[in-house]
Amino acid sequence: MHFISENNFAALTGTSNATVRKWAAKGIFPSHIEKGLKGFYMEELKTFPEVKEMLDSRWDEEKATRPIREYTSVELFAGGGGLALGMSMAGFKHVLLNEFDKAACNTLRTNRPEWNIIEGDVRNIDFAPLRDKVDFLSGGFPCQAFSYAGKQGGFNDTRGTLFFELARAVREIRPKVFMGENVKGLTSHDKGRTFATIKNTIAELGYTLVEPRVLKAIMYQVPQKRERLILIAIRNDLAGKVEFRWPSPFTEVLTLRDALFKSVIYDTDVPESSGARYPLNKKKVLDLVPQGGDWRDLPEMVAKEYMGGSWLLGGGKTGMARRLSLDEPSLTLTCSPCQKQTERCHPLETRPLTVREYARIQTFPDNWLFAGTMNDRYKQIGNAVPVNLAWAVGRSLIRLLNDIQTVYPTQTCDCSDAVEQIIEQSRKRNETCPVPLETTARKKKNDTIKQTKLFDLVAKHPDGGLADCL
Repeated sequence: MHFISENNFAALTGTSNATVRKWAAKGIFPSHIEKGLKGFYMEELKTFPEVKEMLDSRWDEEKATRPIREYTSVELFAGGGGLALGMSMAGFKHVLLNEFDKAACNTLRTNRPEWNIIEGDVRNIDFAPLRDKVDFLSGGFPCQAFSYAGKQGGFNDTRGTLFFELARAVREIRPKVFMGENVKGLTSHDKGRTFATIKNTIAELGYTLVEPRVLKAIMYQVPQKRERLILIAIRNDLAGKVEFRWPSPFTEVLTLRDALFKSVIYDTDVPESSGARYPLNKKKVLDLVPQGGDWRDLPEMVAKEYMGGSWLLGGGKTGMARRLSLDEPSLTLTCSPCQKQTERCHPLETRPLTVREYARIQTFPDNWLFAGTMNDRYKQIGNAVPVNLAWAVGRSLIRLLNDIQTVYPTQTCDCSDAVEQIIEQSRKRNETCPVPLETTARKKKNDTIKQTKLFDLVAKHPDGGLADCL
């Protein structure tokens, strides 16, 4: 029988811990105890789709997926390399990556000197030389201000956004398949109009969008409660001949213990590394919080003083004075391990998580080094797609491209000359006409343009990936 604790079952199904405990107390599901933890046998919870998927897991079978030829890829907004590394592990050959942040580019160069990294604004890159030469394109487009105008809500209405640059790259390269990823709240932003614009753009590009999914990282061998919206689109001339199949989950929910100590994902305990530190007054407060606890475990007067004006606000405020638990997945990592509203205190010691602990929670290997200041390193890790999640999705994409190769055989193109041309053109553009990173709404005569910001939405859904919007 496969045991799952109450808290991990709650995380898996998106149910509150309190509700799951009530189910157990009322005997709605048979309750059991293993290793001092209350929980359930998964075989008795098959009515929950997430549980059934794990029990029917094909994870080991899918781990054996290999490309039947070399598939080339381009990645935009590469950051510190979580998505790129996972896709590489799945079998993709990256021919070009782009990233604006200098420290993140140095991280990519340090770990993969053979990758072609273009550092700078994506708007200065002409991808046309790679047309019909690349199999796959991906990018976690940042949720910067999103503009839409007019009535059609298509390609032209995304101008001024970084999604537009992803779409432009798709139009210029014409890959067989492309992928975008973002926070789960994107689908409901502005009553669904933002996402409708994105879907219309994908259709205008000549691609068929697979029904999007929000994937829970904890289902894919990631010890973290993180959720990502995944968009997969197949070029129209190929879409009717193949079917994309989403990755099968791992067989269990991993916890912070699996990240910090020797486990199924790491051969050793977490190595020592640098990390942030709490001021003395803050440390004294967090010393009072037990493992898995938060501000509600503090004496009332201490909690009131620590929380200030937040004490009077509504909501659970469970991110405040939060100490993680070894026996649960980590909360979603942010760009900093010690922000007051989204605290991520070490479970056993009163300190923030170190850089290496942060990286392990995102399933980066210990030999993946991060460049820049300590804040740069935390930001790169907090913004990343978990490596094992990217690896799982990457294997499904390799399987899709294998199916395409079977029905529409093509050869791997040599992209070296095209990449050299793009790099040189980009270098010249950056020297002569740099474009500021900030985006603004385009003003057109007789057009009404509405400027919408996803930051407000994401702030309401911290477990949907607040860090990914920064």
